[in-house]
Amino acid sequence: MSKITAAITAVGAYVPDFVLSNKILETMVETNDEWITTRTGIKERRILKDKDKGTSYLAVKAAEDLLKKSGTNPEEIDMILLATTTPDMPVAATAVYVATQIGAVNAFAYDLQAACSSFLYGMSTASAYIESGRYKKVLVIGADKMSSIIDYTDRATCIIFGDGAGAALFEPNYEGLGLQDEILRSDGIGREFLKIEAGGSLLPASHETVDKKQHYVFQDGKTVFKYAVSNMADISEKIMKRNNLTNDDVDWLISHQANRRIIDATSSRMQLDEAKVLVNIEKYGNTTSATLPLLLNDFEHLFKKGDNLIFASFGGGFTWGSVYLKWAYNKQ
Repeated sequence: MSKITAAITAVGAYVPDFVLSNKILETMVETNDEWITTRTGIKERRILKDKDKGTSYLAVKAAEDLLKKSGTNPEEIDMILLATTTPDMPVAATAVYVATQIGAVNAFAYDLQAACSSFLYGMSTASAYIESGRYKKVLVIGADKMSSIIDYTDRATCIIFGDGAGAALFEPNYEGLGLQDEILRSDGIGREFLKIEAGGSLLPASHETVDKKQHYVFQDGKTVFKYAVSNMADISEKIMKRNNLTNDDVDWLISHQANRRIIDATSSRMQLDEAKVLVNIEKYGNTTSATLPLLLNDFEHLFKKGDNLIFASFGGGFTWGSVYLKWAYNKQ
């Protein structure tokens, strides 16, 4: 039998209807469209306004989109990984609820949290399960309702993040397509630079933590930017060298959409033509765990069977990495 590799066989996505534009943000905090666009590349982001709906709603919608487009029977799914930083609740895994809602009655499910690198780490996990030969269909969903943890009086963070979800189905491949290599890294030095201080076991919720706004995202932007630029660029260049890939060999860069300048720095290090660098940050902002699958969904029509895709991400903690994947299908 040929070696089993884990290939993406279908993708799906969902973003809420409400558009939070830079113009609207100008009325909320001291900022302006030119300042935001110049520094981040973001023009607008989507927000899930319904207070009764959480990350599970986004994830279910993205999964249903994938199932409908691919004609996949949810009862055939063996496993669901939900990459998220904003689970519906702290204890009951959101992935389990999502699996039930979409009818994946034969799947086991759990959440995976590595900040903005969550989906990338999920790809690695799904690949290992597929390559083991024990599972045939693993659904990886990246979903975050970032608006639920953002202080919209803090211009350092409220201009960056949006809500959204994307999904990818992994299945066995015997043609040498799918995930080829990965380099994943982490460093606890990042713990203090991008975090939510309260709500965990270290600092449980109290009236004091709520009053101090310690349940919102805090980011030391300059420090995070510095580490993101160097680490994403380094790791992407390293995976190319390890696989003897030149800039001509790489067909597409699937980069985490946190900041346009970080994306540009990564592609520059890889010496890629601008046409190979996929970007949708202007429409969605940073959707955390959802940025990579949203790119796959938005640009699926461009991918051809055998194309070389390089994924790169960086997240709080710090977490980062790169994945080399060969695309497995042509869109019908």
